[in-house]
Amino acid sequence: LQIWFVDGISRDVSAQHQADVGGVSMERQIPGEPLPSREPTVKSSFGGEQSADGRNLVEQVEAILQERIRNGDQHARFTLGQFYFEEGLYKEAIVQFERLKDKDWQAMYQLGVMYYDGLGTKENHKLACEYMRKVATSTSQRAKHLIRAAQYNLGRAYFQGYGVPQSDLEAEQWWVQAADDGNPEGSVRAMTMLGMFYSREDTKDLKKAFFWHSEACGAGSLESQAALGVMYEHGQGRRRNPTSAFECLKEASERGNVYAMGNLVAHYFNRKLYTKAADLAAKVSQYQPEDIQTIATHTDCIPGFIAKGIAMACFFYARCLHMGHGVRQNKDEAKTYYSKAFTFDPDMTAMLQNQMTHGRI
Repeated sequence: LQIWFVDGISRDVSAQHQADVGGVSMERQIPGEPLPSREPTVKSSFGGEQSADGRNLVEQVEAILQERIRNGDQHARFTLGQFYFEEGLYKEAIVQFERLKDKDWQAMYQLGVMYYDGLGTKENHKLACEYMRKVATSTSQRAKHLIRAAQYNLGRAYFQGYGVPQSDLEAEQWWVQAADDGNPEGSVRAMTMLGMFYSREDTKDLKKAFFWHSEACGAGSLESQAALGVMYEHGQGRRRNPTSAFECLKEASERGNVYAMGNLVAHYFNRKLYTKAADLAAKVSQYQPEDIQTIATHTDCIPGFIAKGIAMACFFYARCLHMGHGVRQNKDEAKTYYSKAFTFDPDMTAMLQNQMTHGRI
């Protein structure tokens, strides 16, 4: 999936875009939309990790909810299934949701999530899409709060080609519906994905990309905030604005977006603020490959672009070490970080290497 970088910067960047577009694994990393809920987790609603009589929380909650089910509480079975889901007890969760799927829209939604991602069962993308489509097209008031999220997930399925024939057009249409013109009830993930979608070579419309990233950023998207920073930095979809670029990249970095951090390092380096570039790059370059998934879970950012941010930081830190910019010169250590950049993202490193060869870095 191509994100944020678009043609018009240089031929080198264009080559990077092509690599991004062709990355099937990157497309697979697009996150699904979890169950929309304004309620706290089941665990938090029951309070502590352990009951007064020493039983662990799972046993305590099971006992309480099973008693409620026996007493005819219609919502207790879903709550039990959702508790199992939150605890990672997916096989137990799917049993509860299967019992409810014909009368509880939330249970049907969760089954769609679980069959799509293979949680507690084998992946069944076709069945997952059938469930999501039923939710997405429902006219029931009880499904209303789920519809935008289900529409987003259907768009994801069409984009990835899982459970349905791959179709950029269908993906776009479902995401547009899910985004709901940027309204507060719309899917923020759909807004971000539309920003990414319109930055791709095959579906490029930079004004639309900028619009959707702006809407998503306004709704709190960390991914889109970094995207806007890059677009302002290079004049993509909007006139170049280094001040706005810095503000977006700085705030997104402070919120934990590693791709923004890598681009902020480049922002500093290209303005000869070498000490700031070296300091930030040194911190980001300490991440290891095994850290990526943890960061992705914490920030809700796509793993592939976390890797790109680390690669950028490693490369620019190597350049600082190589040239003695903002840090004591150490050419041997520079080689280590050049190699580390390649380990995280060969395409990004090749692009930066090409720019360095031509005297742009």
